[in-house]
Amino acid sequence: MKDFLETLGIRAENAGTSTGQAFLKDDSAESIISYSPADGTEIASVYSTTREEYDFVVDKSVEAFEEWRMMPAPKRGEIVRQIGLALRKYKEPLGKLVSYEMGKIYQEGLGEVHEMIDICDFAVGLSRQLYGLTMHSERPQHRMYEQWHPMGPVGVISAFNFPVAVYSWNAMIAAVCGDTVIWKGSEKTPLCGIAVQHIVAEVLKENDLPEGIFGLITGGREAGEWLTSDERIPLISATGSIRMGKEVAKTVGGRLGKTILELGGNNAIIITKEADLEMTLRAVVFGAVGTAGQRCTSTRRLIIHESVYNEVKERLKSIYQNIEVGNPLDEGTLVGPLIDQEAISMMQSALKKVAEEGGRVVCGGEPVEGLEGNYVNPALCEVENHFEIVQEETFAPILYLIKYKTLEEAIEIHNGVKQGLSSSIFTLNMREAETFLSHRGSDCGIANVNIGTSGAEIGGAFGGEKETGGGRESGSDAWKAYMRRQTNTINWGDELPLAQGITFDV
Repeated sequence: MKDFLETLGIRAENAGTSTGQAFLKDDSAESIISYSPADGTEIASVYSTTREEYDFVVDKSVEAFEEWRMMPAPKRGEIVRQIGLALRKYKEPLGKLVSYEMGKIYQEGLGEVHEMIDICDFAVGLSRQLYGLTMHSERPQHRMYEQWHPMGPVGVISAFNFPVAVYSWNAMIAAVCGDTVIWKGSEKTPLCGIAVQHIVAEVLKENDLPEGIFGLITGGREAGEWLTSDERIPLISATGSIRMGKEVAKTVGGRLGKTILELGGNNAIIITKEADLEMTLRAVVFGAVGTAGQRCTSTRRLIIHESVYNEVKERLKSIYQNIEVGNPLDEGTLVGPLIDQEAISMMQSALKKVAEEGGRVVCGGEPVEGLEGNYVNPALCEVENHFEIVQEETFAPILYLIKYKTLEEAIEIHNGVKQGLSSSIFTLNMREAETFLSHRGSDCGIANVNIGTSGAEIGGAFGGEKETGGGRESGSDAWKAYMRRQTNTINWGDELPLAQGITFDV
């Protein structure tokens, strides 16, 4: 462990808040202890950001914004390109840290860092495409157009399940837009944040750039509240629970700030009688047990046509009973640990509610014996969609099996939850596929055909509807959320005609 931590610039002792190049250290600050869910051992302790340090970080961010926004966007893109190269250099140790501190298997840890590299590449290209529209004016000898300006310091609040990738979705796009960034990662994965900050700081230093372009604060709910209530920060991008998102929206909205919210998911796959079951089952298992069911896009519900229901159930049961659960760094492991013991308790409580509401646990759900760490066996449950526990998002590897008769019924079941993030249908029938993608089909921000709910690709806008929050990150034109729009009109003639034909003679 010590070797790859030191490769990332981390020592197994207290570290403090980083504004970019320098780390602050207040001896009066409380410490956050980082434990590995893989074996329960303490990795290191990290100083929580004090209020004084927080203000220092924000002041540096505001100061750096004045210089950063004046740099041409392609030049900002060049800095992001170098960050992508640095991430390539540190991909293996950072991927290992993500795996060890968060608990996802090593291949997923590497994949998360690769996602950071991909968004850097995407942002570099974007830096030359921050386009505006030109519109015809109704007034003669007038030109009207719109342009986009940097917004200011952007606050990013990310969750433990993607301790580095979601930050990069926001930070790299915001950076090429001309914004500075202040990041508060999860207190459950503080070392991942510090490691990334070291990597970014190295690039800033090499280019003699202000340390406040990328800032980091550490801590729990209080640190997040400092960000959301701070009028110096015009935009907050927050990833987390629906409960948390509602609080963020209330606080930021109360000061008329802007938000990008990525909240809960209760994602479903519809399996029709015309599905390719071999392909379907592979997608279902990855979506349901990948990252131990702790992705916002994890497959929670499986809506299965009655004609193939029993076959799907029995084949999944056979697969689940043979899934390798264990240390995420071990080759061959498919399912790592849950983040902590509280997550295990929540899973057990959810399974108890399934039984209380009239459902049945088909297999799995019990803690794994003989392993040090937060390990559970993934669970399959037969339920009805209206069950209260099914309506909730349990961040654990529980897959609910639901039977349907008609496609209309399946879509009604699918849409019959408060969340609206990711969705999927498996079918070889074109009409079924197109119905699912139509205005009377999936009500989610992401809708897939013959692809699972999990594993978003850089380039497409990521986000969901309803209580998922409505935010969009990463691809498409999501960059517009990090900028302010301005409409400009230029009169290049020698008269002053008014719009709408109004006459106003003085």
